[in-house]
Amino acid sequence: MSTIPEVISTAGAPAAIGPYSQALAWENLIFTAGQIPLDPRSAEMVTGGPAEQTRRVLDNLRAVLEAAGSSLGHVLKATVFVTDLAHFAEINAVWGEYFIHHPPARSTVQVAALPRGALVEVDLVAVRNPAPGSNK
Repeated sequence: MSTIPEVISTAGAPAAIGPYSQALAWENLIFTAGQIPLDPRSAEMVTGGPAEQTRRVLDNLRAVLEAAGSSLGHVLKATVFVTDLAHFAEINAVWGEYFIHHPPARSTVQVAALPRGALVEVDLVAVRNPAPGSNK
């Protein structure tokens, strides 16, 4: 058992815009940093409303989880930060496209503001994919 978390980093998601990691893995758990809707190639905010921003955020998080040996299908807990709960239905509709069979536990919190004027930010806790043939 390692006492030092593994730093997860991928070019498939925006680089951290501060002194933090895209994610840390410890044993079989993965803890992502909050992702806002930045295009990983340009580091610019995506255009569009809550639905488009949520898609970009979830695509970014998918890339981070894949780099850690996991997937959206292995997410246990999500925290969604929104600047306006009036966007909840739009965000929820997109959420249902990404989490079809076993949606994670989730909290949604309205906040006064998010970095770079984002409408939505999400962080996740997931488990690594079990090894093929394991009963885990």
